[in-house]
Amino acid sequence: MRRAAVAIAAGAMAVSLAACGSAKESGDNADSTGSAKKGDDIKVGLLLPENATARYEKFDRVLIEKKVKELTNGKGEVVYANAKQDASTQNQQVDTMVTNKVDVLIVDAVDSKAIAGSVKKAKDAGIPVVAYDRLAEGPIDAYTSFDNVTVGKTQGEALLKALGDKAKDGQIVMMNGSSTDPNAAQFKQGAHSVLDGKVKIGREYDTKEWKPENANSNMEGAISALGKDKIVGVYSANDGMAGGIITALKAAGIADIPVTGQDAELAGVQRIVTGEQYMSVYKPYPQEADVAAEMAVALAQGKSLDSIAKDKVDSPTTKAIPSVLVPVVSLTKDNIKDTVIKDGIYTVNEICAGKYKAACDKIGLN
Repeated sequence: MRRAAVAIAAGAMAVSLAACGSAKESGDNADSTGSAKKGDDIKVGLLLPENATARYEKFDRVLIEKKVKELTNGKGEVVYANAKQDASTQNQQVDTMVTNKVDVLIVDAVDSKAIAGSVKKAKDAGIPVVAYDRLAEGPIDAYTSFDNVTVGKTQGEALLKALGDKAKDGQIVMMNGSSTDPNAAQFKQGAHSVLDGKVKIGREYDTKEWKPENANSNMEGAISALGKDKIVGVYSANDGMAGGIITALKAAGIADIPVTGQDAELAGVQRIVTGEQYMSVYKPYPQEADVAAEMAVALAQGKSLDSIAKDKVDSPTTKAIPSVLVPVVSLTKDNIKDTVIKDGIYTVNEICAGKYKAACDKIGLN
């Protein structure tokens, strides 16, 4: 699998955030872990939140493991666990990693608040923590993700473009992510900054655990409340929920309305090819995964993050966290070749398999 395009990687490092607080406030993250300097023989704990979303097992885990090996001349070990969307399970997994004396943790939190105590436990044991994809609370040492407010803006702008003049007359449904995920709040913030005042929001939901079946039920409720002839589009915060939403729309006889998404999952890309889903947000996982691995290896080896993380962000509990935010791309049927195919995420054959071949041929994806 090829890394994301150099231009994207360069753009990631150019993203600028206003620094809040000082290095002192954040405890001089890179040097306060208590870890002795080590060589390439390190143990990296990797905790991912769930396996229902295809990206975690197919991309994030594989890419991080590969990069750690590359950075440690094949000597570094990645110890992996998946919480399967259970915050208590993830806290137990952190405890196990601490007991097993990993040298550094990469954590994509199920619940950003619930993980805080476990992050402190790791910190007290001298184990630095990299917050991955979601900004976990507690004394984390580094953070990498995508510019989540920009993700929401990108989705909102695409939806308005697809709606055109219909934005003036109809109503949309907003299907946000889980209230326990800080990213979901940022996606929502970005989307509202674009959509408010431009289109009427008939119904809005925070979708429990991001589950497609919950999005499906919420969408059925919205259709019942608003009437199927009044809905002109749907803001969906990710592709998994978009699948559940589209199932509900089809069951109600609603077709040809734009639905957004995020993550560029294979099923989402295939729905874009067929026209069932209007867009997704492509997030270059290779860049994010590489940065997380670079941060983790540097911290485990007692090195500074200055050459990796040029930005600082604040969490509700920690100031001036060394951070890298990776930019995103609006994915539609017009740029599939230039994004997920070019970056080696999928092949044309994967996208256009079976029943999708005719739709691919129609848009010139062959």
